[in-house]
Amino acid sequence: MKATAVPEITGAYLFEPVPYADERGFFCRTFDADVVRSVGLDPGAFVQDSVSRSVRGVLRGLHLRAGAGEAKLVRCSHGRIFDVVVDLRPGSPTYRNVATFELSGETQVTLYIPAGCAHGFQALTETADTSYRIDRPHDPAEDVTIAFDDPQLAVPWPLPPRSMSRRDREAPSLAEVLKQREG
Repeated sequence: MKATAVPEITGAYLFEPVPYADERGFFCRTFDADVVRSVGLDPGAFVQDSVSRSVRGVLRGLHLRAGAGEAKLVRCSHGRIFDVVVDLRPGSPTYRNVATFELSGETQVTLYIPAGCAHGFQALTETADTSYRIDRPHDPAEDVTIAFDDPQLAVPWPLPPRSMSRRDREAPSLAEVLKQREG
């Protein structure tokens, strides 16, 4: 497994495993504490694992945690997703940058998203399972959502949204969210 820095988002990394494939399928390590530690992250900091299953076109996000934020490891364990990260850390040299990735069950690449960044994704296959490992317990009172189609972000979603939660459909603009965070 190797770690590669994401140039568009300071502090973000892609963890790329080396799957071993044969006639039975494949095997790969999807988390390696030593590799995580090698880029200055504490592998023991992650406290909750979750998984979501989405059908093609489902869009989830853009989500952010208020307060101390939330760092996370995201991996598509089955299918393919279009993944989006927006740097919303005011002091970051990559503040307001948008980075996009295709994550898939074929590659098992894991994306590390630093606290203070918004995250969302869209399922590209009929079934897409997305795994999350977060660094603090989830508190719904700290959930922040930004409009997926905000023109300031201009995220190039590959498909028309097939389904979204009410919270995601009614999310405020980036400008509104930033104003609330300042006030």
